[in-house]
Amino acid sequence: MILRKERIIGGIWGLLVGDAVGVPYEFNNAEILRELLYIDIEPPRGFAKTYENVETGTWSDDGAQALCLLDSLLSKGKMDINDFAERLLNWYEKGLWAVDNRVFDIGIQTAEALRAYKRGVSPLNSGMIRPNGKGNGALMRVLPLAIWHKGTDEQLVEDAHLQTLVTHGNRCNGVCCALYCLWARRILNGLEIEEAYIDAVDVLRSIYEEGSEFRNELEYVIKPDEEPIGKGSGYVVDSLKSVRMVLKSKTYEEVIINAILLGDDTDTTACIAGGLAGLSYGIKAIPERWLNHMRGKELVDPLIKRLLESEI
Repeated sequence: MILRKERIIGGIWGLLVGDAVGVPYEFNNAEILRELLYIDIEPPRGFAKTYENVETGTWSDDGAQALCLLDSLLSKGKMDINDFAERLLNWYEKGLWAVDNRVFDIGIQTAEALRAYKRGVSPLNSGMIRPNGKGNGALMRVLPLAIWHKGTDEQLVEDAHLQTLVTHGNRCNGVCCALYCLWARRILNGLEIEEAYIDAVDVLRSIYEEGSEFRNELEYVIKPDEEPIGKGSGYVVDSLKSVRMVLKSKTYEEVIINAILLGDDTDTTACIAGGLAGLSYGIKAIPERWLNHMRGKELVDPLIKRLLESEI
């Protein structure tokens, strides 16, 4: 039996490890990656890493923004969009929650939205700097909300929508984050991954009024009942499908490797999938050789301790 504490720690480290393992392979296509002898946190000798000067075991914008969210939730005791926006801006400008305070990767829409926020645009509107933007930049960071949240499913959905608005205001991003959070909550509570997904879809349908814009987004854009076929891209719906697809793997390590083998947005696919795999399998399922390579433990361990204390 996997203890809840093990699932929580596994979820946070699962997210960060997946991100870090995926970083060296980002933007390579699937054909190139399938030709490699192996996928590991340290790429094969001779492989040209995407970020040559980034040390092995370093999480990227995905992990840093997730930690910004977790820190905000623990500090404010609620989903405070103003506080969260400030922390994201501090990450962007000063490297808050980034390893070595170094920001080496940021999505175009995220950068534009945070610059708009700095100019004085409300965090409720800054994510509409690109109204049709449907990148996965809000989905990649939202897992801590699902782990921390003690409210109802309806309240969790509302807060999942809210956190997207700072950088990714399109309705589609909110629905994807809401579904992911409901899915994560059910995995944390002990349901198997696919069973948790099916239940999350049913619950989200019950929350969104039939015929509403959010319900239509769920049914006709995300199409949650379709067999998941993902390409590992940065499009938020594809990310969700890619994650569900690779989570059919049997172990945490297989989930991460199969996420990376999709190519393209390797760190983010592995991050989003890794968080759920960590919740499902627990911290003990994450390979020790990967955990031992991880940098920034001095940042994460106190934050996880605060999270566990909030459970009491």
